[in-house]
Amino acid sequence: MADYKNVAPVEGFDWEAFENGSTANVSREAQEQAYAGSMNKVGDHDVVDGTVIAMNKREVVVNIGFKSDGIIPTSEFRYNPELKVGDTVEVYIENQEDKKGQLILSHKKARAAKSWDRVNEALENDEIIKGYVKCRTKGGMIVDVFGIEAFLPGSQIDVKPIRDYDIFVGKTMEFKVVKINQEYRNVVVSHKALIEAELEQQKQEIVSKLEKGQVLEGTVKNITSYGVFIDLGGVDGLIHITDLSWGRVSNPREVVELDQKINVVILDFDNEKKRIALGLKQLTPHPWDALDSELKVGDKVTGKVVVMADYGAFVEVAPGVEGLIHVSEMSWSQHLRSAQDFMKVGDDVEAVILTLDRDERKMSLGIKQLKNDPWESIDAKYPIGSKHTAKVRNFTNFGVFVEIEEGVDGLIHISDLSWTKKVKHPSEFTKVGETIEVCVLEIDKVNRRLSLGHKQLEENPWDVFETVFTQDSIHEGTIIELLDKGAVIQLSYGVEGFATPKHLVKEDGSQAKLNEKLQFKVIEFNKESKRIILSHSRIYEDVQRAEARAEKKAATAARKAQARKEEAPAIQNQAASTTLGDFDALAELKAKMQKGE
Repeated sequence: MADYKNVAPVEGFDWEAFENGSTANVSREAQEQAYAGSMNKVGDHDVVDGTVIAMNKREVVVNIGFKSDGIIPTSEFRYNPELKVGDTVEVYIENQEDKKGQLILSHKKARAAKSWDRVNEALENDEIIKGYVKCRTKGGMIVDVFGIEAFLPGSQIDVKPIRDYDIFVGKTMEFKVVKINQEYRNVVVSHKALIEAELEQQKQEIVSKLEKGQVLEGTVKNITSYGVFIDLGGVDGLIHITDLSWGRVSNPREVVELDQKINVVILDFDNEKKRIALGLKQLTPHPWDALDSELKVGDKVTGKVVVMADYGAFVEVAPGVEGLIHVSEMSWSQHLRSAQDFMKVGDDVEAVILTLDRDERKMSLGIKQLKNDPWESIDAKYPIGSKHTAKVRNFTNFGVFVEIEEGVDGLIHISDLSWTKKVKHPSEFTKVGETIEVCVLEIDKVNRRLSLGHKQLEENPWDVFETVFTQDSIHEGTIIELLDKGAVIQLSYGVEGFATPKHLVKEDGSQAKLNEKLQFKVIEFNKESKRIILSHSRIYEDVQRAEARAEKKAATAARKAQARKEEAPAIQNQAASTTLGDFDALAELKAKMQKGE
């Protein structure tokens, strides 16, 4: 309302006569002076308070105590839809009197003139102010606050995530100024801060009345992968996924759904952080307490695989009651394997109870016990000398590990793979996953291992080789491998021999090469060690030696013949000189010998 307290009365003015309509005793000058004195003293560009005296959809009439009222467009008050007649508003005097004698006012400019001070004052005093949401913008909304365009971030509209921003456009809402950039004159406001303050007060009241073990009704507010948030009526609590059910839960949506009303029990709470831990499964008895009291070790149970690990599988034999099948209890086999080789999540399995601890609520199970241990009758099923088909499991440098059946493993030593081929590594002979024929050589029942052989499936060919590759016999062979100490030669019948470098020298002095086919002489045959030593150079060397011996023999014979020729005349001369007396003496000697004298 206009303030008339500061208007002094005109001295000597007859107000009683004026009120009665008689101004005969009052001069015109006095009347004008009294009228002018009753008006506010205002000037162009001043900001003053005025009173709303009338309004419609297009205009608002404001009285500032001037000789005429001002008219302001209603659009300048859209931030305040609750404006009514009698309200006091700020106006900016643009012109005291236009050509039509009309007072020109602006509420928008008045607000703009004082808005920056008022915005700063609102921030300092933590004041709640009103603003008009003008439009959407990137990341939030534009709000008219005291004529200033302030930014309302999307995260500050409500405590809940906002999906549709458009529903707020054109609304007048309450805000708090949360940040001002004085340099760029940027203002950030928040509506969420008002809600949080109210919720905080509610939380303090609710938390102050909480007790552990208290059962409350709440509404499912949000579902996450790790748990469920429950609205307890102004304060939120969390049911961790492990507290939803005594059984394993992979997804909380399996147990609850949004907006569902459920009873929960308070497990713990933090007054400072306002964190409340809730439980759902605690409202029902523990499944172990309801487990059949007659159940004992050795009994068979059925269940579903709920969790897999490399070391075993957890099987739910009753809701909330699980037993572990260790991988070692899945097969009689001793070689290392993963539990995933035997089962997967969701499988229905039958097992035998191995251990049962009701106090600790633990149970261990086994499935191999459903089958007979193959080693109990190993002697009868796999006697020494019996032949079988096995599967190659893995290699070592000294042999091949194979599996004849589940739980029955054996080793083929590298020396028992082939009679003829010298195997350096088992991978040269077979591959993992392939099948191989084997013969049982030995049974080690204590260590649950069979000694097997592959070459024993055939007769020992070295009995035949002994008659073929005799000492000094010559055979054709191909050099299949060159080593520092010599070469490996492939002979007939698949057998291999060995020759040192000096026995690989050819007649022309050159060294034999890889894949070269030559004649070789057997210079050593060892049946026990399955070794044949060969020589190529010995072939031509022996020929050379024979030729040398023949030449030497011929030369010796020639020398002897020459000597005999030279001795013949002498003998003849000696014979010619023999006298008749000599013959008589010989005749006499012969006669004595005949008489025995």
